[in-house]
Amino acid sequence: MKFVLIILALTCGLWAAIEVLLRVLLGFGNPLIYIADAECGYLLAPNQRVRRLRNRIEINEYSMRTGTIAPLPASDTLRVLLLGDSVANGGWWTDQTDTISEIMARQLRLQVQNLATSSQLSSKVNYLKFEILNASANSWGPRNQLAYAQRFGVFGSKILVLLLNTDDLFASAPSSLVVGRDRAYPDRQPLSAALELLSRYLLPAVPASQLAAAVAKSGDVVGCNLEAIRQIQTIAVSANLEFLLAVTPKRHECGEGPRDWEVKARERLAELVTQEKITYIDFLPIFNCAAQLATLYRDSIHLSPQGNQLVSQTISSQIVALF
Repeated sequence: MKFVLIILALTCGLWAAIEVLLRVLLGFGNPLIYIADAECGYLLAPNQRVRRLRNRIEINEYSMRTGTIAPLPASDTLRVLLLGDSVANGGWWTDQTDTISEIMARQLRLQVQNLATSSQLSSKVNYLKFEILNASANSWGPRNQLAYAQRFGVFGSKILVLLLNTDDLFASAPSSLVVGRDRAYPDRQPLSAALELLSRYLLPAVPASQLAAAVAKSGDVVGCNLEAIRQIQTIAVSANLEFLLAVTPKRHECGEGPRDWEVKARERLAELVTQEKITYIDFLPIFNCAAQLATLYRDSIHLSPQGNQLVSQTISSQIVALF
């Protein structure tokens, strides 16, 4: 009996040590929580602060990957609303300070200071602070982003940036089916860090067929997403904002070139940009000119810290050019 108690004590001690290790060092047991939303499909639950693999993640009261904000900016603050997907959001693999929005804020401050020093900045521009509001979530497409802007508005921003990647042109309509069903979109905290590790990375995922409704694509999907982009531009114009559209390519588009269906979608996007006179940054030729293309990506879609830097600097320069 004593031997059994010793074994139980050792087992419990080992389990506790594993639990502490997973929580403290890796951030398991406290994942980002999602909430279902009738219009947006899903949102990151508001007011979250977590660490994942030592990366700090902060979600504010408006489900943005941004710190707490005032409803309207101060008079000396340039506020930019950034709508995006996982590329803009940065996910668990990006520390808060290394997200595109945080880098943009630093880049804008630096570029404006440099222009002011060289007397190349308009005397009408008197911004001392820069806020980039990061309204984004994994796998959001233009219709999710449109629904967010319709729900929450533009927060007194002067500029609206819509940052997409080529895949977003084929994004499905907003759906909440993944929330609480797909392990990447949990709707509650797990019972323990170890159980989260098991369920999220070691056990089989929910069969894709059970979530088919969430990713169903029928009809002219590209056309629906182009219309959503046009409506986002309309929101910006109606609020007297500058509107900037930027699209990053998938990894295979650089070098190999886009697939046939991607070429057609890009052509349709180019037609929309011309027709609506949208300020547009196509990052495909920019990435193709990069000296070390491989360093810009962490996988087939998402960007590395170097990729985030390039995108942030390019968008920031375009914003400054709008002054």
